[in-house]
Amino acid sequence: MRPSLSYGAAIMFALATAATSANAAAPGGFKENPRDCRNTGNFSSWITGFKKEAMASGISKRTIARALDGVSLDEGVIRRDRRQGFFAQSFLSFQKRLATDNRVVAGRRKIAAHKATFNRAEREFGVPPEVITGFWALESDFGKGMGNLPVLRSLVTLAYDCRRGEMFTAELHAALKIIDRGDLEPGDMIGSWAGELGQTQFLPTRYLEHAIDYDGDRHANLFRSDDDIIGSTANYMKHLGWRAGEPWIEEVVLQGDLPWKEADLAVKHPRSTWSKWGVTRRNGKALPNDGMPASLLLPMGRNGPAFLAYNNFGIYLLWNQSLTYATTAAYLATRIAGAPTMSSGRGPTDDLDGDQTKELQRQLIKRGFDVGAVDGLVGEKTRSAVKAMQLRFDLPADSYPTSELLNMLRRDR
Repeated sequence: MRPSLSYGAAIMFALATAATSANAAAPGGFKENPRDCRNTGNFSSWITGFKKEAMASGISKRTIARALDGVSLDEGVIRRDRRQGFFAQSFLSFQKRLATDNRVVAGRRKIAAHKATFNRAEREFGVPPEVITGFWALESDFGKGMGNLPVLRSLVTLAYDCRRGEMFTAELHAALKIIDRGDLEPGDMIGSWAGELGQTQFLPTRYLEHAIDYDGDRHANLFRSDDDIIGSTANYMKHLGWRAGEPWIEEVVLQGDLPWKEADLAVKHPRSTWSKWGVTRRNGKALPNDGMPASLLLPMGRNGPAFLAYNNFGIYLLWNQSLTYATTAAYLATRIAGAPTMSSGRGPTDDLDGDQTKELQRQLIKRGFDVGAVDGLVGEKTRSAVKAMQLRFDLPADSYPTSELLNMLRRDR
C-alpha cells in the first residue's frame, strides 16, 4: 500500500527538524532537545498545571474540560516522533512515490469541480489553483490520508514530552482556542500523530491564524469544507509572501558543463545568464532572454533532474524546510498545470545510502563544519559543507554528496 505523505504529519516536522542540530531552534524559535532526552516529570501533575495555565490565558473552563478531561499519554506518539526516517531517500525515489499520475489527475478534477472558488482565491490572494492542489494532494490525498488519531491526545503527549515540549505547548493552546471560538469540536480533531489539522495539514497555530471561512457558514473548517481549504491555503501562502503572476519552478535541461558553484539556491542569476550557460527549457527551446532572477536547483547533482527555482519557490521552503519535499510539491504543481513527466537527468547519479551519508557528515564535522545532526539526511547545512569541500578538492561544486567525495575525505588526513 502506498503511504500517504500525511503519515502523522511527518511531513511538517520530520525533515524540517531532523536536519537541525540537537539543540537547535525548532520552528517558531522554540528550543529542541536531543531525540534521546528522557521525561522525568509526572504526567498527571503536568496536565493539571497545563489546565491552570490554559484557564489563566483566557480559554474557557468548559473547553478545557471537554478537550482534556480524561486525556492520557500516548507512548506510541513519542516513539514515532523520535524515530522519523521516512524521508531518508533520494529525491527521485521520493517524488516517484508521491508526485503520482493519480494525484495529477485528481488535482485537475478538483480544480474543475471548484473552478469558481479557485478563481476567487487567485484573484484575492494571487495563488494559482495548481499550487494549492499540489499541497492538498501531498498532504492528505484530498482528505483520504489525514490520519486517524485523536489530535488532542497527540498534542498533549508532545507538549509533555521533553523533545519539543515548548513548541507543542503553544500548539495545544492554539487547538483549545480553535475549539473555544467554535470552529471545531474536540471530536472533529482526528488526524496525524504530530497534531496537524485538516486536509492541508495545518498546525493548530497556523489554523488559528490563517484558516478562514470561505463558504460563508461563519466557521473555518479544513476537514470538511473544500471552499475553506482552498481559501485558507491561499491565504496562508500569501502571508508567507507568494508573488502573484510569477512562476515557482521549471524543469530545465543542462547542455555541457556549467560553472557548477553557481548551482545553489542562495545564488540567483537572470534567465538570460542561465541561457548563456546552456540551460534550456525541457522541450529544448531557449529560455526567455530576460532579467527574471532564478536559481539553478540540482536536487541530485549535475547529472540528475534540473530546475530553475524562482522567487516563489522560497514559499515552498517556508511551508516545509525539506528540500526534497519542497521540490516534489513544486514539481507536482507544474504537472497539474500541464508540464510533462520529469526527466531522470542526463546520466547516472553517484548516490550515498543513509550510513554513508552519516559517515560523510562525521567527516565534515571533523573539518569544522556545522552540519546539524548526524542523521543521514542531506539538509542545507550538509549541502553547504559538501560544496565547500568540492571546491577544495577541485570537484564540480554542485553540492551533492557522492562516493567520490566521501573517498577523498577518507584519504584526506
